[in-house]
Amino acid sequence: MDKNMADYLKAGIRVIEAEVAAMQELVGRLERGFSDAVEVLLDCRSKVVVTGLGKSGHIARKIASTLCSTGTPAVFLHASEAGHGDLGIYTPGDPVIAVSKSASTAELIHVAPVFKQKGSKLIGILGRKQGPLAELADIVLDASVIREADPLGIVPTASTITTLALGDALAGALMEARNLTEAEFARNHPSGQLGRNLQLTVADVMHSLPNCAVVELNTSLKKLVISMTDYPLGAALIMDGKERLCGLVTDGDLRRALAGDEDVRSMSAAHLMNSDPICIQPDASLQDAVCIMEDRPSQIAVLPVIEASTGRPLGLLRLHDVYQPREA
Repeated sequence: MDKNMADYLKAGIRVIEAEVAAMQELVGRLERGFSDAVEVLLDCRSKVVVTGLGKSGHIARKIASTLCSTGTPAVFLHASEAGHGDLGIYTPGDPVIAVSKSASTAELIHVAPVFKQKGSKLIGILGRKQGPLAELADIVLDASVIREADPLGIVPTASTITTLALGDALAGALMEARNLTEAEFARNHPSGQLGRNLQLTVADVMHSLPNCAVVELNTSLKKLVISMTDYPLGAALIMDGKERLCGLVTDGDLRRALAGDEDVRSMSAAHLMNSDPICIQPDASLQDAVCIMEDRPSQIAVLPVIEASTGRPLGLLRLHDVYQPREA
């Protein structure tokens, strides 16, 4: 490796190691204040206001977004704009999370008394346990770091990671407290792959039996290939004529047979098939299907779909169908 490349790699590793160390220190100092903060947010009947400025503002916006997506209504309030009209988004009693590395952000100090006067609990995620905001806060979550992770030790790096982690920890604790289910989570994610995987079932996207290559055990290789060409889904269901699934032949099985030493001309579907394919049921979620197909040393590209009570084959599901909706 070129010397400069090696130096870059070492520099990157040092930054990540410093951030990991900061996270480990954070774990060691989580205390009752964290649980108190969770109770405050859990009791919220309106919304949570998360505010900050600069890099802390970016992290505050992410915390608000994570809270929203996990069942806790939240909004981001820009600390500078709060004093110029945006405070109108705030409702008296809304709990407020103020994010500040210095614990002395002037814009937050100016608006904090408004929150206090109107009955809001102020949770400070602060880089210093001493400072004006620490004194104003009802609960202080310590996001301090011994040193930032950059070479100069001054750029918000380790401190932003620990602050973000505290926000994620609050969201996770609230999810557990509310027993948030996958279905409830999915309702907040109607678009995108995550929502699709959680909301849709295998039955919603699978290819039904009439649209699949289906052959019998004694079908010749030629007829098998023709059927798989007519129904190009990457696999053929092998059945015995009694609505019973005997096996599966995939494109990969064909390639391996052709690459072997045997004469394939006399082979039938029974010679080529996997007699014990991994299957899935139609009411399984797409998320379950993805786990079955991808969370393994060798990925699976297609699954037979079978009826739960009888084992009768209903069709095929391709990994492609999970990620690429079919046109109507």
